[in-house]
Amino acid sequence: MVLSTEVALNPDKEYEVVDGQPEEKVMGGARHSGVGTRLIVRLGLHVEANQLGGVYGPDATFKIGRNDRLPDVSFVAADRIPPEGEPEGIWEIAPDLAVEIISPNDLYEKVTSKVLEYLAAGVRQVWLISPEHRTLTIYFSPTQTQILTEEDELVCEDLFPGFRCLIRDLFRNPGKS
Repeated sequence: MVLSTEVALNPDKEYEVVDGQPEEKVMGGARHSGVGTRLIVRLGLHVEANQLGGVYGPDATFKIGRNDRLPDVSFVAADRIPPEGEPEGIWEIAPDLAVEIISPNDLYEKVTSKVLEYLAAGVRQVWLISPEHRTLTIYFSPTQTQILTEEDELVCEDLFPGFRCLIRDLFRNPGKS
C-alpha cells in the first residue's frame, strides 16, 4: 500500500488508511486467525461451487468512503467483479460482505465506527465475530441486527443461497470434533 505521508511505515505490518493517515491493523493472534480461516474455507467452498463471486482474506484492501479498509473476510458478488477480473491492488468498490473479528485489544467505539462506515459505503451486510463471546452479529443496517450464538446456524440466502454453517464450527478447537 502506498501512502502519501512522511511517517515511516513498517513493511511487515498491515495498514488501513483512515482520514488520510495510516492506522496499523493489529492482528489478533492464532484464535482470531483460526476463526477467520474456518469462515473463509466454508464460505469460499460454497461461493466457488456456486460461482457466486469472490471471497477474500485480511490482506484485501477496499475503498470505503475516504478510507482504505482491510476486512478480516470479505465477499464481492460475481456481477460486481469487472470483466477484466480482480484488481491488482485496491478494490475501488465496497464489498458486499465485510467481516470483522474482534481482537482483545479492539476498542468498542472503533469497531462500531467501522461497522457504520461499511454500511454507509454500501456494504450489504457486516458480520462482527466475537471469539470471546462466541457470537456472530449480522448488521443489515445500523438499526437492524441479528445475533447468533454457537447454538445457532448461519444462513444467508440473500448473499449465499444454500449456505449453512454452525456458529460453533467457527470456534471449534482444531483437531477436535
